[in-house]
Amino acid sequence: MKLVSWNVNGIRACVKKGFVEAMQAFDADVICLQETRVQPGQEPAELEAFSDYEMVWHNAQKKGYSGVAIWSRLPMTNVRYDFSDKYGVEGRTLLVDIGDVTLVNGYFPNGGKGPERLQYKLDYYADLLACVCKLRAAGRKVVITGDLNTSHLEIDIARPKQNRKKSGFMPIECDWITRFLDAGFVDTFRMFDTFPARYTWWSTRWGIREKNIGWRLDYFLATEDLRDRITGADIHSDVMGSDHCPVSLELSA
Repeated sequence: MKLVSWNVNGIRACVKKGFVEAMQAFDADVICLQETRVQPGQEPAELEAFSDYEMVWHNAQKKGYSGVAIWSRLPMTNVRYDFSDKYGVEGRTLLVDIGDVTLVNGYFPNGGKGPERLQYKLDYYADLLACVCKLRAAGRKVVITGDLNTSHLEIDIARPKQNRKKSGFMPIECDWITRFLDAGFVDTFRMFDTFPARYTWWSTRWGIREKNIGWRLDYFLATEDLRDRITGADIHSDVMGSDHCPVSLELSA
């Protein structure tokens, strides 16, 4: 099973920048999108190219804001639109079962707009961890993907010292990534690549992406009982169309 995840920063805008061609090249079994920024009926006509996928969308109530989607060629069951009413209004999370795996696609909150939003972000981490721990207790294997909006370690950000006090790399945020790993999740990309300078988001300011001054914000986390089935995980920084790039995960049957 090949999975691809991408914060598209607006699906309508991304379609105009090569989205269809990029996704067709991946030929993934499952596509997870974040920050889709559409309402029902606003999906671009170009997405008819993906008619062989079953599509589930979770849109924010606010127009032009947030939103996530999961497209799958494999049967999806037990679709859940968020794990708490506290976050559902913002369209941040989808949970689906695909075979013996529960897939969680999340657009984690940004904590950079003041103390209240930072606390909202930390609450999201805590509540999601509680949710997936219940799934684990029920015997489910779990994959979490999406824009986690935090760089975990210094190798995950180009300028760690300059950004330590900024949301996205504050110690209190990084600690939450560690808590997921301590709870039995694997950072799948780091199973295959332990080098710095592999990022998934860059500021849109001129020259930043070309200089690779970035942050690793997008992940696939998988429970330890999937470790032996993980055959690949990567960051695709050559794929343009958004301020984020796609990340991928490959699981054997």
